[in-house]
Amino acid sequence: MRKGFLCLVAVMDWAIRRGLAWRLSNTMEVDYCIEALEEAIGRQGRPEIFNTDQGCQFTSPRFTGMLMEAAVRISVDGRGRWMDNVIIERL
Repeated sequence: MRKGFLCLVAVMDWAIRRGLAWRLSNTMEVDYCIEALEEAIGRQGRPEIFNTDQGCQFTSPRFTGMLMEAAVRISVDGRGRWMDNVIIERL
């Protein structure tokens, strides 16, 4: 990409520290996050808990609704709490 930024979303299983799915996007829309989530669930099955940061994609009604519909508990990191998400941040 000549100018601008790309956004990376990765879904990781913390227990085995393995990436399950990832997507890149040049927008901040939620679609690429949902695609990665669907792929991860398809590969690994429904998780008990899904942890995210406070990004607008992860707090959107579409994303949280998908998790609630699948009976997945939602865990959101505290503001400025980079240590809460250190495993994925090191990806």
